[in-house]
Amino acid sequence: MASLNSRDSIVIVGAGIIGLDVALVLAEKGYGRRITVVAEHLPGDTSVNYTSPWAGCNFSAISGSDANALRWDRLGYSHLAKLASDNPEEAFVEWTASTELWDEAVPHAKIKAMSDYLKNFRVLPAAELPNGVKFAVSFTTLTVNAPMHMDYIYRRLKDQYGVRFIRQKIPNIKSAFSSPTTRVVFNCIGNAAKILPGVEDAKCYPTRGQVILARAPQVKRNVMRHGKDYETYVIPRPGSNGNVILGGYMQKRVGDGATYSYETESILNRTKSLSSELSQSEPEILAAFAGLRPSREGGARVERDELLIGGEKRAIVHNYGAGGTGFQAGYGMALDAVRTVEDILREIRDDTVRARI
Repeated sequence: MASLNSRDSIVIVGAGIIGLDVALVLAEKGYGRRITVVAEHLPGDTSVNYTSPWAGCNFSAISGSDANALRWDRLGYSHLAKLASDNPEEAFVEWTASTELWDEAVPHAKIKAMSDYLKNFRVLPAAELPNGVKFAVSFTTLTVNAPMHMDYIYRRLKDQYGVRFIRQKIPNIKSAFSSPTTRVVFNCIGNAAKILPGVEDAKCYPTRGQVILARAPQVKRNVMRHGKDYETYVIPRPGSNGNVILGGYMQKRVGDGATYSYETESILNRTKSLSSELSQSEPEILAAFAGLRPSREGGARVERDELLIGGEKRAIVHNYGAGGTGFQAGYGMALDAVRTVEDILREIRDDTVRARI
């Protein structure tokens, strides 16, 4: 990769929300000008293989219940909450009233853990539950305008912290080490982790979703219903002049990027039944999108490893497989990923100090 140079102590491969969050955590620690992000797609692009811009997106109980997922959720909520309180217009993150409903398989342990920090948390009494719903909660969530939020982080990284971005599709993971000055690579390649030479993680698979972008300014609340074989949600999109995301689908191991009219019809029918606000007037359909969530058996992989490059061991940190929870878990995952290479970061900092003397 000839475009890398002597300032590339840290290379991040991938510029979805996971890669951007890693860059942000590192930049906030003072390493911005030592970071290069290498990615086939950058914020502002659209591709079925570039999942993050298609996200709804919100903070919800849709993530896992293992210890890592619970910790990442809490850290992500705190991160997004700060943005929503301090800089909502620029960051495109807003506090939003939310209701989540379950038909079955209620994640009680997870809900209990989340109730410790969710604002205005309340379990709905049985008398308030719609037909077929076994359990429901209300709380104040955080909704995110996914493409605009990514652009916000992208601009901050470039303009405020001096992070460099290179648009390039790498042929294999070892090519990220093409500069001899690269001390660590963060592998944030999403769905490509299944096929990229040098990674080829057989546990990875896509989870297809289809959503509708609609104009419905009357919608102010986030509503989600988790069924046995479906997910239905209405998510108002911050800073979009009244647009909402209507969904959706969670089709495991489906890599089809097309959109289908019968799925659009199903989404409209389900969301109108779910949201009293949406049903007040007919939404204006703006577009239908399909995205492939980068999922992984056993949950996301966040761990340090080594690769042999030119006879020398070099550090790589794998950080992928968040599925549909990248925006809420990504910052917490990034904190864990960066923590695994604190020894290398200290060396980079010491080298920087010596170079100034």
